[in-house]
Amino acid sequence: MISPKMVAAHTSSHPSASAEWIICLDKRPEERSGEDVDIILARLKSVKAFEKFHPALLQQICLCGFYECLEKGITLYRQGDIGTNWYTVLSGSLDVKVSETANHQDAVTICTLGIGTAFGESILDNTPRHATIVTREFCELLRIEQKDFRTLWENYRQCMAGLLVPPYGVMESGPNADSKYKHLWFNGLPVFCVCVCVCVCRQCCMGMELVDWLMQHTSCVHSRVQAVGMWQVLLEEGVLNHVDQELSFQDKYLFYRFLDDETEDAPLPTEEEKKESDEELQDTLLLLSQIGPDAHLRMILSKQPGQRTVDDLEIIYEELLHIKALSHLSTTVKRELAGVLIFESHAKAGTVLFNQGEEGTSWYIILKGSINVVIYGKGVVCTLHEGDDFGKLALVNDAPRAASIVLREDNCHFLRVDKEDFNRILRDVEANTVRLKEHEEDVLVLEKTKNRSSSSSPLKYTVMSGTPEKILEHLLETMKLDSQFTESDPALDDFLLMHCVFVPNSQLCPLLMLSFTYHAQPSQGSEQERMDYAHNNKRRVIRLVLQWAAINTDHLQEEDSSFNFLQEFNETVCEDSGRIPALKDQLPELVKIIKQNPSLSFQHKVLLRQFSTGNDRLQKKQPIRSTDEILFKVYCSDHTYSTIRVPVAASVREVIAAVTDKLGSGDDLLLIHLNSAGDKELLKPSDVSIFSSLSINGRLFVCPREQIDSLVCKRLHLKHTSHELIYHTFGRQHFKKTTANLDLFLRRFNEVQLWVVTEVCLCPTLSKRVQLLKKFIKIAAHCKEFKNLNSFFAIIMGLGNPAVCRLSQTWEKLPSKFKKFYGEFENLMDPSRNHRAYRLTVAKLEPPIIPFMPLLIKDMTFTHEGNKTFTDRLVNFEKMRMIANTVRIMRYCRSQPFNQEAPQATGKSHQDVRSYVRHISVIDNQRTLSQLSHRLEPRRT
Repeated sequence: MISPKMVAAHTSSHPSASAEWIICLDKRPEERSGEDVDIILARLKSVKAFEKFHPALLQQICLCGFYECLEKGITLYRQGDIGTNWYTVLSGSLDVKVSETANHQDAVTICTLGIGTAFGESILDNTPRHATIVTREFCELLRIEQKDFRTLWENYRQCMAGLLVPPYGVMESGPNADSKYKHLWFNGLPVFCVCVCVCVCRQCCMGMELVDWLMQHTSCVHSRVQAVGMWQVLLEEGVLNHVDQELSFQDKYLFYRFLDDETEDAPLPTEEEKKESDEELQDTLLLLSQIGPDAHLRMILSKQPGQRTVDDLEIIYEELLHIKALSHLSTTVKRELAGVLIFESHAKAGTVLFNQGEEGTSWYIILKGSINVVIYGKGVVCTLHEGDDFGKLALVNDAPRAASIVLREDNCHFLRVDKEDFNRILRDVEANTVRLKEHEEDVLVLEKTKNRSSSSSPLKYTVMSGTPEKILEHLLETMKLDSQFTESDPALDDFLLMHCVFVPNSQLCPLLMLSFTYHAQPSQGSEQERMDYAHNNKRRVIRLVLQWAAINTDHLQEEDSSFNFLQEFNETVCEDSGRIPALKDQLPELVKIIKQNPSLSFQHKVLLRQFSTGNDRLQKKQPIRSTDEILFKVYCSDHTYSTIRVPVAASVREVIAAVTDKLGSGDDLLLIHLNSAGDKELLKPSDVSIFSSLSINGRLFVCPREQIDSLVCKRLHLKHTSHELIYHTFGRQHFKKTTANLDLFLRRFNEVQLWVVTEVCLCPTLSKRVQLLKKFIKIAAHCKEFKNLNSFFAIIMGLGNPAVCRLSQTWEKLPSKFKKFYGEFENLMDPSRNHRAYRLTVAKLEPPIIPFMPLLIKDMTFTHEGNKTFTDRLVNFEKMRMIANTVRIMRYCRSQPFNQEAPQATGKSHQDVRSYVRHISVIDNQRTLSQLSHRLEPRRT
């Protein structure tokens, strides 16, 4: 029982603190009311050791804890005693004394426990106390008895891990302490001596401060999560150890130390070793930043599913988006899998994962490595690699394993889904699926999912598939009229971006007009309610048309039918606004869009040739449209040519017709694309927009089929829309639209890449080649600075071309500073883990950005080829959603204008530089480039 004198002493020494919580703690646990617990809880929340505790754990501590108030010089317990209580320091400090002879008089103070420090964990296993604890000053302690502490530990082991290592009040190692890791001190890494279960662990660092140190010492670390992954690499390799041998690194008040510091007689680093350490530090950190994300993912996957945080699940989900075997699964299923996937690894090739005939218990996805599929009597029938999956068939059919799985190489990593979780996810998906039928056939399939964007409604229905008409009807019915125009429904945005794939404008425009003029009346409700329903439906259609027009501006200028629909729709809205005043608010926006897209006055322009060299091409460019015309040379087999004028989006059939008319030939001609290496490509009659997709220095030839083999290559002298990405992915021949802007952009990437190789291989002097490498690395750095990642990649890939990278004498002369820059740039291009290094970098950038376009196209192609466009004659809207997400990345990158003023040239005139860039000539024949390279530096014998 706490006496009034003790309370008085507490209040006198701490006049600002209330003694009420002490009186509450003095009550027996069973006598404490809910109000008492709240008062104690308010006090404990101010203790740093408890600030990250789960509320349920804190509440239990409030119910079973006791208050202790001790004067200076009181011995709490002695070394060798069997403990009965666990303690946390609320105020004051205590000395930790250890004696090697068990004589208390020989005891030496090794450290001090301060506010927030917890000690006394030996009560968990009844081991004797390892030290004597003596109060250094007036102290307040929270005490928990052994039986209660064991109960808390069993129920809240993960939450209490931070208290088993004293996070506060540790003493920094003094001059007499072992200081073997001083080579980190001069880099600012905090090193401590701490007590773990009152055992001394020297040269320790807190996880939080290790992360802080890492972020201060390298620019390649952009977040604390990334830093955790880098330290996890060292933990997995055994270079760094948790003092309690935990296997995962945490950004918390937990202590770690390096392997070298665990031995008592390790020598101090010499000055030469310190200097060498300084020189290698940045390279080491760069390497860790590359392999850290994989280690962090393994750490998360190694947790039990119930222990994964929301951030953990999001990281796993992002990883699943790029796994080939899961590309056909819905977003909901992938998120469910993120919660149940288990990481499994095997070190040795030849390990049998399971045998043919065994019961199927798990589904596997290969994260790293490869495996052989072996069938009795047949041997190895196939090999599976990273991104492939196996073992699912036995779970689906509830049948024995049809083959044995044997590791093909060392160190293979897998993601595993156990049978119970697999079946549960399938059941949940089916239970949450709503199917709308008409005439006994599905016309709309919805999936009930969690609403991540709104707290008012925890659940929502997501379109999975359906007919175009029913999808449109559902989107109109669920559209919110009270939201701002800019806050569009993501599903509606997906529909408007992707509708050209499954319902072109020629079909969508009549559907929209029908939805506005005719709509089903509700069967119930008053006359006013039915009228309000009809009026709101019209407002929704207007809202959708406005968004459609904003996204499809290029169609409005190219397609007279789309523009005519917009005009007709505007007239219909004007008529209805006379009797429905609520429609007048949206009329000005409609009129504005019509004025901004004067289709009838739009003039076709002539494009002389891609990348015209005239000064007029230095002016601001306009996007190339399908109706634009182009003058182009088409060659005959004797290398004479005819110039034809056709639309940019003309098909091969139309081009052949134009050439036939010009030549007056009656032969059946074929159109051939011939590149500078002599490779021939026979173009299909249905191919469209072929002029913009030619290779650099490539030409078009027409000839009869019997003359194709006689075609030889003589020496050749040296703003895209979001929809073009969709046309490119699904095949522009299906849309009769051009992708000229995208083609020219991709062509420019190849041209810049080959420009780098050409300039280096045509430079005969070693010293000038070294200067060229320096200049190209500088240009790449500028591109990266201005977030032009497409040109940045082109230049670095040019420097990595075999014809350039083999020039060892040139690279040897390159200063180490530039070698380091080039190494960093190469690491950013690392294609492993689906270009994770690049994706992490881009995710932190603000627009405007010129992204690495080939990777965006690869992502869209990956999604397109891995998922059917139609399933059971219904539009696979989940596929549309995934491709729309990639298109939105491009829209985000272009969402802000580029206003940076170009720096004034100090050497050549600005006009000369621009003219040079516009007149770039390149060699696109890799064999020629290799020959030039070998002339510069012959192969060493």
